[in-house]
Amino acid sequence: MTRQGDSIDFSPFNRSGDRKNDLSMSVSENESGMSDLHESKRLNQDSSKAPSDEPAKKKPKGNGNVNVRMVKLPQFNLQRFCYRHNPDVQASPTHTDCYKQDLQRFKQVNDEISKLAPTQQSEVHHVVSTYTKSNDKVRKLILDGILTGSCFPQLSYVASEVQRMIKIDFISTLPIELSLKILCYLDCQSLCNAARVCRGWQVLANDDKVWYRMCEQHIDRKCLNCGWGLPLLHMKRARAPQKSACGGKGMTPWKVIYRDRFKVESNWRKGTCLIKEFKGHMDGVLALQFNTRLLFTGSYDSTIAIWDLSTGRMVRRLSSHTDGVKALYFDDQKLITGSLDKTIRVWNYLTGECISTYRGHSDSVLSVDSYKKIIVSGSADKTVKVWHVESRTCYSLRGHTEWVNCVKLHPKSFLCFSCSDDTTIRMWDIRTNVCLKVFRGHLGQVQKVVPLTIIDSENLVVDDRVEEDGDEQESGENEQNVLTENLPYPTHLLSCSLDNTIKLWDIKKGCCVRTQFGHVEGVWDVAADNFRIVSGSHDGKVKVWDLQTGKCIHTFQGKSLEQRSDGAEPAVHKVAPIACVGIGDSEFFSGDELGYVKMYKFDED
Repeated sequence: MTRQGDSIDFSPFNRSGDRKNDLSMSVSENESGMSDLHESKRLNQDSSKAPSDEPAKKKPKGNGNVNVRMVKLPQFNLQRFCYRHNPDVQASPTHTDCYKQDLQRFKQVNDEISKLAPTQQSEVHHVVSTYTKSNDKVRKLILDGILTGSCFPQLSYVASEVQRMIKIDFISTLPIELSLKILCYLDCQSLCNAARVCRGWQVLANDDKVWYRMCEQHIDRKCLNCGWGLPLLHMKRARAPQKSACGGKGMTPWKVIYRDRFKVESNWRKGTCLIKEFKGHMDGVLALQFNTRLLFTGSYDSTIAIWDLSTGRMVRRLSSHTDGVKALYFDDQKLITGSLDKTIRVWNYLTGECISTYRGHSDSVLSVDSYKKIIVSGSADKTVKVWHVESRTCYSLRGHTEWVNCVKLHPKSFLCFSCSDDTTIRMWDIRTNVCLKVFRGHLGQVQKVVPLTIIDSENLVVDDRVEEDGDEQESGENEQNVLTENLPYPTHLLSCSLDNTIKLWDIKKGCCVRTQFGHVEGVWDVAADNFRIVSGSHDGKVKVWDLQTGKCIHTFQGKSLEQRSDGAEPAVHKVAPIACVGIGDSEFFSGDELGYVKMYKFDED
């Protein structure tokens, strides 16, 4: 029996031969059976190899004793101790607090035992001592017996205590590479919560590799797990060199990049934005294009205005057209404009010089697009023209029976898409100048077409009843329904029409898979990125839609046409029709028939 007043010994290193009858709640000698087994095998091997160990034996002259030089194998605590009682784990900086908590717990247990009667103290010490000295098999039997004879209050107590004690700080215990790999699977909220657990977790959770993986999963695409996608933002802000605290320059941490994009995406979802107006045209704005620094606008007043986005000021006005400017395209070197005066002009917008003029259309030029040395244009003369600048040749693509309102190139697949007042959309091969497919489904004049490559097309929300017109599958004289080449074709088309709808088309199937309703008048323009659709309508509203689901997220009101002298709103509120829209990563633009351009910026605090 144990002496009265003995206490529980927490130390796992007490292995002296004259051990007291103290109760040990730590590792017993039986727990180190794995080490003893290795030691026994080694001794047996040494004894079996005695003849070969003769050089290691030395016979001193004074007596007949034999000194055998034994070399012990290193002992690893992972073999001798379990995780809970491993001294290396307990001594690590990340486990010091847990170890102190266990010491405090044992002190509380000893205090509770000391309050019992002497006989009960002896019984408790005897039970715990017997359990501690037993091997694993006997321990399980003792636990089975205790649990089987316990009532629900005791079982509930055991469950709560075990749940608390069985927790393991695996992040700090595992190698850093494995810990970082585990953290890479967390979503943003979980990763931020993990950083608040302790300092060790915070260091790992803030590692640049983890946040690089987070950016890789979310930027410019929707995460399959959490459903969030973050805007790409402009390249000038991605990993731009930043001044460090030491005075040198270092790369922007991926966590900061993710934070900036997360803020922009949150503002998009909440509709929180800063609105800025540009006013400089004397008539309605028909077209707009922009990049990180400049905004280009074309108007009924026959001019093109170039604006500095940082200051909001007009930096140049181009005025060689003799009628309204309906179409714009620009890149790093040139600006291409199409006008109601039937001409296409190419400009050096840095100097304001008109480089060349293309004449060939017999009616107003309504749309232009370009890639390298190719220019395509759509006109009210019902044709699409492909201009090859280097060879100075022009091909006319005929098939539409009404005005061609929009043309769009998809250079990677050598395709050109056009839409017309004849309510159809046509897909052309610019290598052969052949119409490959005709998309029918709109009831009104189609104003805009945009080719899209949707990555997560499997989760795209489509209408329950997919429209499949039999005429779409028929092949005519100029229509070849073949997309068999190994080319990166776009997956979908987006179009808007004066029938008040926006439609999403599957290119391979050749049919409309979703129709979006919301505008009460004709939709003049539509733009999209990987997450959103922006549309402008004759009803004076700009709507923002979710590309994946097709739901309207926000509606923004245009410029009011009527102003009362007392400042109150008129009984019938009329707004200027929206003629054109454009979308970026953190902003979108709209131009109306009053000559105003609005910028809705979502990256402001």
